[in-house]
Amino acid sequence: MRVKCVICDEIGNLNDEDPLAKKLRNRLIHTYMCKPCRDRIGELTQKRIETGNFKFRRSSHPAENEF
Repeated sequence: MRVKCVICDEIGNLNDEDPLAKKLRNRLIHTYMCKPCRDRIGELTQKRIETGNFKFRRSSHPAENEF
């Protein structure tokens, strides 16, 4: 399956049997990010968390209280 990163527009390939490929095919709201973009966003988010000015916004769903 051919996929395109939503941030850098890099085109990649996923195995058709990969769980991520199935998720992208069956749930159109889900988007694909390549590994470099995902890692970069993860590092930036971690830096924001370490500053103390970052708050997680969670839904009011009862299952969220278990986290």
